[in-house]
Amino acid sequence: MPLTEASRDNFFVELGALRLAARRIGDIAGAAPALVFLHEALGSIGQWKGLPEELAGRTGLAALVYERQGHGRSSPLLLPRAGDYLRHEAEGVLPAVLAACGIARPVLVGHSDGATIALMHAAAFPERPAACIALAPHVMVEERTLAGIRAAEADPGAAEVRRRLARYHGDKTETLWRAWTETWLRPGFEGCELRDRLPQIACPTLVIQGADDAYGSACQLRLIAARTCGPVETLLLPGCGHQPHLERREAVVERVAGFLAGLS
Repeated sequence: MPLTEASRDNFFVELGALRLAARRIGDIAGAAPALVFLHEALGSIGQWKGLPEELAGRTGLAALVYERQGHGRSSPLLLPRAGDYLRHEAEGVLPAVLAACGIARPVLVGHSDGATIALMHAAAFPERPAACIALAPHVMVEERTLAGIRAAEADPGAAEVRRRLARYHGDKTETLWRAWTETWLRPGFEGCELRDRLPQIACPTLVIQGADDAYGSACQLRLIAARTCGPVETLLLPGCGHQPHLERREAVVERVAGFLAGLS
């Protein structure tokens, strides 16, 4: 049955005191693989700009999109954020979300922080993911990343950026911005460090990065390709920044759809 707007449903995943806003496209529960979208550090369901619906339609796979704590309509976040928050999301929250939604074989689709969470989950539970798609991932802290965050914080237009983000996050926006900048710029922060654990990733992996990404170099892509033990495909997009799925939407959709078709 084709996946259409009529098969889209917004709901909440209840995990004790934690309430996470979510969207399902099609029937996500069961043995069949389902796409699971993991957003960036300042992301939300709406900021995917319809990519989950588009990829669900192209691949015929059901999809789950959810907002992490502090994002969108999910439970608020308390500061300061722990330095290991990405690992907590990958090894604690994501497994609980998948179990609550009945997803046994996720195809993880992550962007930036979400891509790191996807890779960390694949390393911690190598038998579970059917595949992993990492868009602009971080597997180590680079000076380029920190410089990009400092520049975003110092930008005279930062207040306007936060005003635009408020359309998605409402009164959580200032806390979310602080969680991003203060955590990553904390001296000694290594929360995305994954280099030694990359060999534990066994599932097929697709890594896509913009060559002009202000928050990470192509070294991230090369490390993943060299160190994971499963099959890896890479795509480095010239003239593209940190959001390849928005900046080069058609190229990304085509490559992801082809990658997933090759898994069947």
